Amino acid sequence: MASDGGSHGGPANGSSVTTLVRWLRTRSQTEKAALLGAAALLTLIVLWYFVEDHDNLFIIAETVHFIGIGVLVYKLTQEKSCSGLSLKSQILTAIFLAIRLMCSFVMEYDVHTVLDLLTLVATGFVIYVIMNGSSGLRATYMKEQDSMSVAMVLVPCTVVAIIAHPSTNHALPFRILWATCVYVEAVSVLPQLHMFRGQKTVERFTAHYVFALGVARFFSCAHWFLQMFDGDSFLLSALGSGLWPIMVLLSEIVQTFILADFCYYYVKGQVTGGGVVRLPVDVV
Repeated sequence: MASDGGSHGGPANGSSVTTLVRWLRTRSQTEKAALLGAAALLTLIVLWYFVEDHDNLFIIAETVHFIGIGVLVYKLTQEKSCSGLSLKSQILTAIFLAIRLMCSFVMEYDVHTVLDLLTLVATGFVIYVIMNGSSGLRATYMKEQDSMSVAMVLVPCTVVAIIAHPSTNHALPFRILWATCVYVEAVSVLPQLHMFRGQKTVERFTAHYVFALGVARFFSCAHWFLQMFDGDSFLLSALGSGLWPIMVLLSEIVQTFILADFCYYYVKGQVTGGGVVRLPVDVV
């Protein structure tokens, strides 16, 4: 009798998940946004209570990002394909990592510097393989779809950084560079999401990578929120005053919500679509 109960557990659980997904699918965009916000708030509360050192959340975010890049390295070296992968997003990622690494040596050298260095090396490898790999691999690069200009992202971010940057005691160029890094990181995934426009499905390793970015961005956003709510004096002094702290939080929120839609369809694909991520035309 016990074995019979166990045999029915799997299908019952599967049916429950399918029913939940179907219910979510019938909700309006406003209802989905409200549910997403409630889930994010609940997760923040759980993290607040159970994670004693909230700085660990940023370390988790950087580690997840590094793992995501590792997925791309596997895709390029084992699958011999860069189909669906945006070179422009990788270049923007390398730019903000290089800026953050340079500023870290001047402003705050710690474990984050090591993680940034590892991620930058992995990202540089991805860029190199896409641009200089075998002819067969380069032929899979969808250059026509990767059409968003890097300058279109960098120039506005630099302008905003000149206006809103930290008010600490460091030299002005480093403060502007640090702000530029924060803003570029917030929108570096846009060329990748732009490539998804019109695609009915997303290649699995690229999907894993973008989902990892979404998870990393959430933990990073949680780190900033919880640190500020805790009244961390070191963090507040590092952020400075004026417009900059608001822009930091806004950047974290923007990059989290930029990826929220994709993460929803990713999870939905893992639950009901056999791991295939299917996007509506207007998801990005």
